[in-house]
Amino acid sequence: MDELIDILTSEGKPTGKTALKSEVHKNGWFHATVHVWLYTVDKKIVLQKRALTKKVFPGLWDISVAGHIGAGETVLSSAKREVFEEIGLKLNEKDLIKIGTRIHQVTHKNGIQDNEHHHVFIAQLKVPISELKIQEEEVAAIKLFELSTLKNTKNLENVLLSRFHSYYCIVYNEIEKKLQSKN
Repeated sequence: MDELIDILTSEGKPTGKTALKSEVHKNGWFHATVHVWLYTVDKKIVLQKRALTKKVFPGLWDISVAGHIGAGETVLSSAKREVFEEIGLKLNEKDLIKIGTRIHQVTHKNGIQDNEHHHVFIAQLKVPISELKIQEEEVAAIKLFELSTLKNTKNLENVLLSRFHSYYCIVYNEIEKKLQSKN
């Protein structure tokens, strides 16, 4: 979907300008996204299989939920909206634990230039995965994987991308800390 998004500086500050996502990706302008990683108390991680129609990483098992922050939208409202749109899960702001912001810069073979500030959250999945409803235009499937998958991506085919292994390890460590603090 070609939505209107805010253009940022390379430091992540608003420029006051907006553009369609397609134009932002064509020109390589910085913009903001949300990543929400859902985990369970029994050390599982929810991954989504990206729809085959996606322009970037089609068919890849990836982040539980990710999406662009709409123009004028707050980070938290975007995270809640994306989770509900993609997998039908309603979260409250208190459910979302921000673990950081990372700069992501990749030029894809199809010409898309992703210069993004990812606002990264973790949240506990408190309902059975069978109760989630996927948005088929964005998501082909969702599945629970062992949490350790985040650290062992090199051994799995079409699950996450090994070049982002250090990022996945940060997410793994933050989830582990959260799980240990509940004991």
